[in-house]
Order: sequence, then C-alpha cells, then structure tokens
Amino acid sequence: MFDSFPHGPSERAERMDRPTYHADFRRVYESGIRHLNKLERGQNFKERGFASWEAFAAGEWDRALSLIQEKRDVYARQFRTAARLGILERRLRVVEFPVTPYVQWELFVLRLRVELGDHIRVLDARDIADIEQSRPVPEVVILGDDALYEVLYDEDGNAAGANRFTDRALIRETSAGFDALYERGDDFHAFFDREIAPLAPPVVVH
Repeated sequence: MFDSFPHGPSERAERMDRPTYHADFRRVYESGIRHLNKLERGQNFKERGFASWEAFAAGEWDRALSLIQEKRDVYARQFRTAARLGILERRLRVVEFPVTPYVQWELFVLRLRVELGDHIRVLDARDIADIEQSRPVPEVVILGDDALYEVLYDEDGNAAGANRFTDRALIRETSAGFDALYERGDDFHAFFDREIAPLAPPVVVH
C-alpha cells in the first residue's frame, strides 16, 4: 500500500507553487470528475489568515472555537458546488497520539464540515504502523482519475504548493490505498466524542 509512491523529487511529477496548484486544482475539479479523496497525515500546520487558527495560535482557545463558525457559509457553498457537479468528497485524517494542539483544534473545524455534509473518517496512526515502517503515508489529494497532488509544506508547516502526478497507474494505486485506509478509519463523531471532546484546552508552545 503506497509502496510505489515516489519518495523525494520525481521525474513523474510537476512541481507547482501554491497559486499554480490552487488554479490547477480548480480547473480539474470542474472538469467532470466524480470524486475527490484527501489523505491528511501531518500533525502540525500553519493556517495563517484563518481567524480561528490565528486565535488558536495566540492561545485564545474559546475564541478560536467560536470563530470556526465564520466558515459555515463558505463550507456550505463548497458542498453545494460539489453536489451540483456530482462530486463525492471524502477525507481521511490520520491522528497521532498524544494528539497535537493543532490536530485538536483542526478536528473541531472538521466537525463543522461533517455537520454540513462532508464525509470524513479518522485513523489512529498506531493502526498503520505496519505500513509506515519506512516512511509516513503521503499527504495527497486525488481528483478522479485525472490528477494526484502530493501536497507540500515548508519546515514551519506553511502550505508550499504540490507535486502533480498524472500517471494513471499511480493514481489508481494511490486511490486503492486511500480506499483501504478509509474503510479502516473510525466514524468521525465516534472518534471525536471518545478522543477529542474530553481533552482540556491545548497549551500552544511558540
């Protein structure tokens, strides 16, 4: 599973900076694809410009949670667009233990997305230790059978673009790997209620 996924620079990939990646994503997304699969593996990211994340990073936990609701209309529009285009969107969030402050915050964001209709499952990283012996599973976004993006971040956790793959065999294999892990994931609400809801507010260390 993911054994043949390129590690490091690959001749099969087109390196895209963040604006180019976003533009290409939108183009492919609206081209007639029928599914979007996202596998999220990293445990610490920066989401500058997202008011809730800015409050979280400043240690203002209650304010961070309240500001998540500002995204309600934005997310609702996204899901209406997906429905209009006939796209099934699924996300698998891998979570390490102990849960990082970022992931604790992010799962509250994802809870809103699930409430609005997103299909998200959560996978305990300990359950995939057998397939991560040499390296973590890749951070990827798969758009139908047409494009596979390995999402890239800088050392500080800021989004830095993506490597774009169009090799159909690689896309099929990565999609099959995603499907297998998605089936192993927990129901979002069950995981949230069991592992996230009982946690005390996180301590953000700068």
